[in-house]
Amino acid sequence: MKAAENLDRIGNIRIGREWLREIAEGEGRAVVAARGAGTVRAGWEAKDCRVGEGGPSRVMVGSDGVMVPVISEAEKRKRREALARKRTGKKAKGRRGRRERGAEGSYKEFKIGTFYDESREHQYAFATSGDHEALGKMLRREAGKLKLTEAQEKIGVADGAKWIRRQFRVRLPMLDAVILDFYHFAEHVATAARTCFGEGTPTAASWTGEVLEAAKAQGPAVVLERIQETLKPIRSAGKRKALESLREYLTERFETLDYPAYRAKGWDIGSGVTEAFCKTLTSRLKGSGMRWNVHNAEAMMALAALDHSNLWKSYWEGQRRAAA
Repeated sequence: MKAAENLDRIGNIRIGREWLREIAEGEGRAVVAARGAGTVRAGWEAKDCRVGEGGPSRVMVGSDGVMVPVISEAEKRKRREALARKRTGKKAKGRRGRRERGAEGSYKEFKIGTFYDESREHQYAFATSGDHEALGKMLRREAGKLKLTEAQEKIGVADGAKWIRRQFRVRLPMLDAVILDFYHFAEHVATAARTCFGEGTPTAASWTGEVLEAAKAQGPAVVLERIQETLKPIRSAGKRKALESLREYLTERFETLDYPAYRAKGWDIGSGVTEAFCKTLTSRLKGSGMRWNVHNAEAMMALAALDHSNLWKSYWEGQRRAAA
């Protein structure tokens, strides 16, 4: 572990790698508990998120799922047995040539929530190993800490996942709008264009560009009309299915597609901040060959969230005061 080597090199503090790992995971679990108890806060409130001089207070809300490599119960048992043998000096019995099933290829989706302003001066993220309901409860709780209802503009921006839209609707009914991230919208349009007009063809690129421009300038009704016009002369079952699937996808999310109105108000139609947090909160977990116990993965993500939410210094200062 690099951290143990750095402690020795910089501070002449020698500590075993396994012990340091256990300390880090233990502190991460403490952060998870503190956040649940309400003692970890963003350090800012909705009223602080002003848009320019004299502009309205505006808070953006995001959510996403991210896959984390986890370890199976079988592999955890195997590792514990190996550590026990290492401590006692005993060799494994009856295991030569035997291959046990581990966690290869095993992943779990963690849920991430974010609050931020458009200047990125204020941003706050958190994660859970729980399901969408657990994330929804966290969104509600953290929104209360931030006094989200006091923001003049409250906007959710995320991909089109049904669970995200449901949690926004149920847990954050105060949102003024929920926006389908334009990048995900564009991905779906481009996928349909490739199926209908061919991978990398000028026609596919042209059609995609026309639809995206219509979405930004004219809104979802015109986009659906454009899809219907394209669909009419097509006889290929595969191509028709691609366009019909796109039409269905957009129809289900019609209320999240009013990009002309969002842009007129100066609202961000991209979820880049949330996507960035998905990477930074899991970068420590995705090293080569790494597999994590679910609770320890959540603990390490909690530490990363502290750092990338600009709470690292204030949290540890609070810990020192509490211990004094």
